[in-house]
Amino acid sequence: MTRRCFALDLVDDADLIAEYEARHAPGAVWPAIVAHIRAQGVESMEIWRTADRLVMIAEVAEDYPRAVPEPAENAAWETLMWRFQRPLAHAAKGEKWVPMARIFSLDAQ
Repeated sequence: MTRRCFALDLVDDADLIAEYEARHAPGAVWPAIVAHIRAQGVESMEIWRTADRLVMIAEVAEDYPRAVPEPAENAAWETLMWRFQRPLAHAAKGEKWVPMARIFSLDAQ
């Protein structure tokens, strides 16, 4: 298993941020989306927030990302999420979650 971290910003609007959090509350993410994330090899995932910055931490299988068909709901979910999200300034065009590089490990010290 490998840990991967990603960053993304939200639109800086308190109401939109509250709605984004509500849409990610336990049981709120559409079941087909959760199933697709798991099918790709994601074994564990958390999203953390400070102000309008998000950090996603995922524990993934060695063969992540697995090539699995996207559910029909995926496009609608991504369109909905773009309402709340804004890419980082250095993100490639169309890129949402930007991979982060680990620069420190306490265990390695």
